[in-house]
Amino acid sequence: MPVFPDLPLWAYPVLFATGLVAGTVDAIAGGGGLITLPALLGFGLPAPLALGTAKLQSTFGSGSAAWSYARRGVVRLRDCRLGFALTALGAVGGAYTVRRLDPQFLGTLIPWLLGAIVVYMIFRPKLGETSRHHRMEPLAFYLLFGVALGFYDGFFGPGVGSFWAIAFVTVLGHDFVRATGHTKVMNFASNFASLVFFALAGTVCWAPGLVMGAGQLLGGRLGAHLAMTRGAKFVRPVFLTMAALVALKLIYASLTR
Repeated sequence: MPVFPDLPLWAYPVLFATGLVAGTVDAIAGGGGLITLPALLGFGLPAPLALGTAKLQSTFGSGSAAWSYARRGVVRLRDCRLGFALTALGAVGGAYTVRRLDPQFLGTLIPWLLGAIVVYMIFRPKLGETSRHHRMEPLAFYLLFGVALGFYDGFFGPGVGSFWAIAFVTVLGHDFVRATGHTKVMNFASNFASLVFFALAGTVCWAPGLVMGAGQLLGGRLGAHLAMTRGAKFVRPVFLTMAALVALKLIYASLTR
Protein backbone atom coordinates (compact mmCIF):
# COMPACT_ATOMS: atom_id res chain seq x y z
CA MET A 1 0.00 0.00 0.00
CA PRO A 2 1.32 3.50 -0.79
CA VAL A 3 2.22 5.85 2.06
CA PHE A 4 0.05 8.99 2.04
CA PRO A 5 2.16 11.99 3.15
CA ASP A 6 0.82 14.65 5.53
CA LEU A 7 1.15 17.99 3.77
CA PRO A 8 1.53 21.24 5.73
CA LEU A 9 -1.37 23.71 5.53
CA TRP A 10 0.66 26.20 3.48
CA ALA A 11 1.01 23.59 0.74
CA TYR A 12 -2.65 23.79 -0.20
CA PRO A 13 -2.69 27.42 -1.42
CA VAL A 14 0.45 26.61 -3.41
CA LEU A 15 -1.23 23.59 -4.94
CA PHE A 16 -4.32 25.65 -5.78
CA ALA A 17 -2.18 28.28 -7.53
CA THR A 18 -0.28 25.53 -9.34
CA GLY A 19 -3.55 24.04 -10.58
CA LEU A 20 -4.75 27.48 -11.71
CA VAL A 21 -1.63 28.16 -13.77
CA ALA A 22 -1.46 24.64 -15.17
CA GLY A 23 -5.14 24.63 -16.07
CA THR A 24 -4.81 27.92 -17.92
CA VAL A 25 -1.79 26.79 -19.92
CA ASP A 26 -3.26 23.36 -20.59
CA ALA A 27 -6.56 24.75 -21.89
CA ILE A 28 -4.67 26.88 -24.41
CA ALA A 29 -2.06 24.47 -25.71
CA GLY A 30 -1.53 21.47 -23.41
CA GLY A 31 1.54 20.78 -21.33
CA GLY A 32 0.00 21.45 -17.92
CA GLY A 33 1.54 18.24 -16.63
CA LEU A 34 4.93 19.96 -16.83
CA ILE A 35 3.73 22.09 -13.92
CA THR A 36 1.53 19.80 -11.86
CA LEU A 37 3.44 16.53 -11.71
CA PRO A 38 6.74 18.09 -10.52
CA ALA A 39 4.77 20.02 -7.89
CA LEU A 40 3.18 16.85 -6.52
CA LEU A 41 6.51 15.03 -6.53
CA GLY A 42 8.12 18.03 -4.87
CA PHE A 43 5.69 17.78 -1.96
CA GLY A 44 6.84 14.23 -1.33
CA LEU A 45 4.17 12.15 -3.04
CA PRO A 46 5.59 8.82 -4.29
CA ALA A 47 5.42 8.40 -8.06
CA PRO A 48 2.32 6.12 -8.12
CA LEU A 49 0.40 8.53 -5.86
CA ALA A 50 1.61 11.55 -7.82
CA LEU A 51 0.41 10.02 -11.10
CA GLY A 52 -3.01 9.12 -9.72
CA THR A 53 -3.43 12.49 -8.03
CA ALA A 54 -2.36 14.26 -11.22
CA LYS A 55 -5.16 12.48 -13.07
CA LEU A 56 -7.65 13.66 -10.45
CA GLN A 57 -6.77 17.33 -10.71
CA SER A 58 -6.34 17.29 -14.50
CA THR A 59 -9.81 15.78 -14.88
CA PHE A 60 -11.21 19.02 -13.44
CA GLY A 61 -9.12 21.17 -15.76
CA SER A 62 -9.82 19.27 -18.98
CA GLY A 63 -13.52 19.00 -18.11
CA SER A 64 -13.79 22.72 -17.38
CA ALA A 65 -11.98 23.65 -20.58
CA ALA A 66 -14.01 21.21 -22.69
CA TRP A 67 -17.27 22.60 -21.31
CA SER A 68 -16.14 26.18 -21.99
CA TYR A 69 -15.26 25.35 -25.60
CA ALA A 70 -18.58 23.54 -26.04
CA ARG A 71 -20.60 26.46 -24.64
CA ARG A 72 -19.03 28.79 -27.17
CA GLY A 73 -19.81 26.46 -30.06
CA VAL A 74 -16.20 25.51 -30.80
CA VAL A 75 -16.98 21.86 -30.03
CA ARG A 76 -20.19 19.91 -30.58
CA LEU A 77 -20.19 17.34 -27.79
CA ARG A 78 -22.61 15.11 -29.71
CA ASP A 79 -19.99 14.70 -32.44
CA CYS A 80 -17.40 13.64 -29.86
CA ARG A 81 -19.26 10.64 -28.43
CA LEU A 82 -17.41 8.03 -30.47
CA GLY A 83 -14.02 9.61 -29.83
CA PHE A 84 -14.80 9.96 -26.13
CA ALA A 85 -15.73 6.28 -25.78
CA LEU A 86 -12.73 4.96 -27.72
CA THR A 87 -10.29 7.29 -25.95
CA ALA A 88 -11.63 6.25 -22.54
CA LEU A 89 -11.32 2.60 -23.54
CA GLY A 90 -7.72 3.12 -24.64
CA ALA A 91 -6.91 4.96 -21.41
CA VAL A 92 -8.19 2.09 -19.25
CA GLY A 93 -5.98 -0.27 -21.23
CA GLY A 94 -3.01 2.03 -20.77
CA ALA A 95 -3.57 2.48 -17.03
CA TYR A 96 -3.89 -1.30 -16.65
CA THR A 97 -0.70 -1.90 -18.63
CA VAL A 98 1.41 0.68 -16.80
CA ARG A 99 1.06 -1.34 -13.59
CA ARG A 100 2.71 -4.30 -15.32
CA LEU A 101 5.26 -2.78 -17.67
CA ASP A 102 8.02 -0.21 -17.32
CA PRO A 103 7.10 2.88 -19.39
CA GLN A 104 10.79 3.85 -19.68
CA PHE A 105 10.96 2.93 -23.37
CA LEU A 106 8.24 5.48 -24.10
CA GLY A 107 10.20 8.04 -22.11
CA THR A 108 13.05 7.76 -24.62
CA LEU A 109 10.88 7.74 -27.76
CA ILE A 110 8.20 10.36 -27.10
CA PRO A 111 10.42 13.49 -26.70
CA TRP A 112 11.94 12.94 -30.13
CA LEU A 113 8.48 12.61 -31.66
CA LEU A 114 7.43 15.83 -29.96
CA GLY A 115 10.57 17.53 -31.21
CA ALA A 116 9.74 16.40 -34.74
CA ILE A 117 6.25 17.92 -34.37
CA VAL A 118 7.73 21.27 -33.28
CA VAL A 119 10.14 21.32 -36.24
CA TYR A 120 7.34 20.37 -38.63
CA MET A 121 5.12 23.16 -37.30
CA ILE A 122 7.92 25.72 -37.57
CA PHE A 123 8.35 24.92 -41.27
CA ARG A 124 4.57 25.00 -41.83
CA PRO A 125 3.81 28.47 -40.38
CA LYS A 126 0.27 28.66 -41.80
CA LEU A 127 -0.83 25.22 -40.64
CA GLY A 128 -3.68 25.43 -38.15
CA GLU A 129 -4.58 29.08 -38.79
CA THR A 130 -7.70 28.13 -40.76
CA SER A 131 -9.79 24.99 -41.15
CA ARG A 132 -9.05 22.68 -44.11
CA HIS A 133 -10.63 19.62 -45.70
CA HIS A 134 -10.28 16.48 -43.59
CA ARG A 135 -8.07 13.60 -44.75
CA MET A 136 -9.78 10.83 -42.77
CA GLU A 137 -13.36 10.10 -41.78
CA PRO A 138 -14.17 10.53 -38.06
CA LEU A 139 -14.81 6.79 -37.48
CA ALA A 140 -11.41 5.77 -38.81
CA PHE A 141 -9.75 8.74 -37.11
CA TYR A 142 -11.04 7.88 -33.65
CA LEU A 143 -10.46 4.16 -34.08
CA LEU A 144 -6.81 4.97 -34.75
CA PHE A 145 -6.03 8.04 -32.68
CA GLY A 146 -8.66 7.62 -29.96
CA VAL A 147 -7.52 4.16 -28.92
CA ALA A 148 -3.80 4.86 -29.42
CA LEU A 149 -3.62 8.26 -27.71
CA GLY A 150 -6.03 7.18 -24.99
CA PHE A 151 -3.77 4.20 -24.29
CA TYR A 152 -0.72 6.46 -24.30
CA ASP A 153 -2.33 8.91 -21.85
CA GLY A 154 -3.28 6.13 -19.46
CA PHE A 155 0.14 4.49 -19.79
CA PHE A 156 2.53 7.46 -19.82
CA GLY A 157 0.89 10.76 -20.76
CA PRO A 158 3.33 13.66 -21.26
CA GLY A 159 2.69 15.51 -24.49
CA VAL A 160 -0.59 13.76 -25.29
CA GLY A 161 -2.34 17.12 -25.79
CA SER A 162 0.24 18.05 -28.41
CA PHE A 163 -0.28 14.78 -30.26
CA TRP A 164 -4.06 15.24 -30.20
CA ALA A 165 -3.84 18.83 -31.42
CA ILE A 166 -1.52 18.01 -34.31
CA ALA A 167 -3.73 15.06 -35.28
CA PHE A 168 -6.85 17.24 -35.37
CA VAL A 169 -5.03 19.92 -37.38
CA THR A 170 -3.26 17.71 -39.93
CA VAL A 171 -5.74 14.84 -40.32
CA LEU A 172 -9.18 16.36 -39.65
CA GLY A 173 -8.23 19.83 -40.93
CA HIS A 174 -9.22 21.80 -37.82
CA ASP A 175 -7.79 25.22 -37.05
CA PHE A 176 -5.82 25.43 -33.80
CA VAL A 177 -8.67 26.76 -31.66
CA ARG A 178 -11.09 24.06 -32.78
CA ALA A 179 -8.35 21.42 -32.47
CA THR A 180 -7.62 22.55 -28.91
CA GLY A 181 -11.31 22.39 -27.97
CA HIS A 182 -11.62 18.83 -29.26
CA THR A 183 -8.33 17.92 -27.59
CA LYS A 184 -9.74 18.95 -24.22
CA VAL A 185 -12.76 16.66 -24.69
CA MET A 186 -10.47 13.73 -25.44
CA ASN A 187 -8.17 14.67 -22.57
CA PHE A 188 -11.16 14.62 -20.24
CA ALA A 189 -12.12 11.14 -21.48
CA SER A 190 -8.66 9.66 -20.87
CA ASN A 191 -8.15 11.54 -17.59
CA PHE A 192 -11.49 10.41 -16.16
CA ALA A 193 -11.09 6.80 -17.27
CA SER A 194 -7.55 6.64 -15.86
CA LEU A 195 -8.69 8.30 -12.65
CA VAL A 196 -11.31 5.60 -12.05
CA PHE A 197 -8.64 2.95 -12.48
CA PHE A 198 -6.14 4.70 -10.17
CA ALA A 199 -8.85 5.35 -7.58
CA LEU A 200 -9.86 1.69 -7.49
CA ALA A 201 -6.18 0.83 -7.03
CA GLY A 202 -5.97 3.24 -4.06
CA THR A 203 -3.30 5.46 -5.62
CA VAL A 204 -5.05 8.84 -5.43
CA CYS A 205 -4.29 11.42 -2.74
CA TRP A 206 -7.67 13.12 -2.58
CA ALA A 207 -7.17 16.30 -0.53
CA PRO A 208 -4.32 17.84 -2.56
CA GLY A 209 -5.87 16.55 -5.78
CA LEU A 210 -9.19 18.25 -5.08
CA VAL A 211 -7.50 21.52 -4.09
CA MET A 212 -5.48 21.50 -7.31
CA GLY A 213 -8.66 20.53 -9.15
CA ALA A 214 -10.38 23.69 -7.89
CA GLY A 215 -7.54 25.72 -9.38
CA GLN A 216 -7.80 23.70 -12.59
CA LEU A 217 -11.51 24.46 -12.86
CA LEU A 218 -10.81 28.18 -12.93
CA GLY A 219 -7.70 27.82 -15.08
CA GLY A 220 -9.51 25.69 -17.65
CA ARG A 221 -12.17 28.34 -18.13
CA LEU A 222 -9.62 31.15 -18.28
CA GLY A 223 -7.40 29.36 -20.78
CA ALA A 224 -10.31 28.43 -23.02
CA HIS A 225 -11.52 32.06 -22.95
CA LEU A 226 -8.08 33.34 -23.96
CA ALA A 227 -7.79 30.82 -26.79
CA MET A 228 -11.25 31.58 -28.18
CA THR A 229 -10.97 35.36 -27.96
CA ARG A 230 -7.43 35.64 -29.31
CA GLY A 231 -7.62 32.93 -31.96
CA ALA A 232 -5.25 30.54 -33.68
CA LYS A 233 -2.42 33.07 -34.01
CA PHE A 234 -2.31 33.20 -30.20
CA VAL A 235 -2.69 29.45 -29.64
CA ARG A 236 -0.04 28.38 -32.16
CA PRO A 237 3.05 29.93 -30.46
CA VAL A 238 1.87 28.78 -27.02
CA PHE A 239 1.39 25.28 -28.44
CA LEU A 240 4.87 25.26 -29.97
CA THR A 241 6.44 26.53 -26.74
CA MET A 242 4.74 23.93 -24.53
CA ALA A 243 5.45 21.06 -26.95
CA ALA A 244 9.13 22.08 -27.06
CA LEU A 245 9.33 22.35 -23.25
CA VAL A 246 7.77 18.91 -22.77
CA ALA A 247 10.18 17.42 -25.32
CA LEU A 248 13.22 19.06 -23.72
CA LYS A 249 12.18 17.98 -20.24
CA LEU A 250 11.71 14.37 -21.32
CA ILE A 251 14.99 14.33 -23.26
CA TYR A 252 16.82 15.72 -20.23
CA ALA A 253 15.17 13.13 -17.98
CA SER A 254 16.12 10.28 -20.29
CA LEU A 255 19.73 11.44 -20.59
CA THR A 256 20.20 11.90 -16.83
CA ARG A 257 18.36 8.74 -15.80
